[in-house]
Amino acid sequence: MTTMFPSTQRTYETNIRLPLSFILFGVVAFVASEAILLFSGTSLVQGAFRIPAVWGAIHLAVLGWALMVAMGAMYQLVPVVFLTPIWNETLGFVQFFITTLGVLALSISFLLEMKFVFFAGLLLTLGFVLFFLQMVMTLKNQPIKNMMTLFVSTALFCLLLTVFLGMALSFHFFSGSEIADHLLMLKTHLLFGLTGWFTLLIIGFSYKMVPMFSLAHGFSMTLARYVYTIYVGGLAITFFSFLTNHSTLFTGGMGLLFLGFSLFSYHITTILRKRVKKKLDRPFLFALFAIAIALCLHAIAFLFAVVGNTASFGVMIYGYLFGWIILSIIGYLYKIVPFLWWTHRYSKKIGKENVPTLKQMINEKWIVFSFGLFLVSLIGVILALVISNLPLFYIAQSGMIAFSLLLAGTIISVLWK
Repeated sequence: MTTMFPSTQRTYETNIRLPLSFILFGVVAFVASEAILLFSGTSLVQGAFRIPAVWGAIHLAVLGWALMVAMGAMYQLVPVVFLTPIWNETLGFVQFFITTLGVLALSISFLLEMKFVFFAGLLLTLGFVLFFLQMVMTLKNQPIKNMMTLFVSTALFCLLLTVFLGMALSFHFFSGSEIADHLLMLKTHLLFGLTGWFTLLIIGFSYKMVPMFSLAHGFSMTLARYVYTIYVGGLAITFFSFLTNHSTLFTGGMGLLFLGFSLFSYHITTILRKRVKKKLDRPFLFALFAIAIALCLHAIAFLFAVVGNTASFGVMIYGYLFGWIILSIIGYLYKIVPFLWWTHRYSKKIGKENVPTLKQMINEKWIVFSFGLFLVSLIGVILALVISNLPLFYIAQSGMIAFSLLLAGTIISVLWK
């Protein structure tokens, strides 16, 4: 039985401006990315995903929103989860400004001039390398290593691989010549970026967040070892299938990814059975719902691999990005930001003056409405892409823009309380 999170251990606080800087930039980038996708509707419904405008919007969503928010959350959560302070907070602010400039330069380069993508990528790579150094040096000082350390460390390694593969791809546009097979690097870039970096990171932190938000105690972490081994094995085999262009290996890799994620989903249910908190908060339920979506998508990807239907993977990637990665981040963000701000502003005033409760920091009714809007819009966009229906895409994507604005307003409203 686990005693992973003893309450008597010392925790560390990060300068609140550091994680909030990443999160606020990410929220703005999310709104911008959804607007650009709306204007790219004609190309998207025709299945033309590999065009500069779509790449610009997707990179703004993935790097500007999902990655920046993930970085900000890590600056806040790593000290709490791993019981060690951030190695160098000043470096964190430097990294924020460099990465922000890199994200903006990259997105603009995709929209205006592809040859400039390489130079923007160099700036962005510097920001990623600084973040990688920051986290490696921080985790190095962790008193006791555990399974979460393994998940997060492997995720960081996948991020580094994703960055360098991205730089190699951008060099192709700059030089006009290929240093390696372009399609191979693109598929590997997506594999390590989405399922390597983001999924392993979310799984790793879920092993902290799920028990914390559900007040679960006395659960076993043995299954986490098998989740890690099987899922990382699936990543490795899928990568080798790209190298060898072997469909059987690809099917095997997809199967292992599905098996690993299925085991993770089951493990989360066993943890929730040990919870003390019977009624779970709604934002947390959305993060759990994202796990169910990801499980379905892993199953569909495996079935597509079995029947040899790779043409639908573009839509699958969109669904995976928004239905699993972005929804998970949103669900946890609705919990992290109010707690972060409440702790900063009111924790030292308890007993001295009236302070709002944590539940009063955010309007859960608006969150339920925004979740419904997100889900309906996501389903609408995916359906529009599948049946190539432009009017439906415009309606659904407009709903996604409305959701992004509602998300931004909700997050900003917390900071006014």
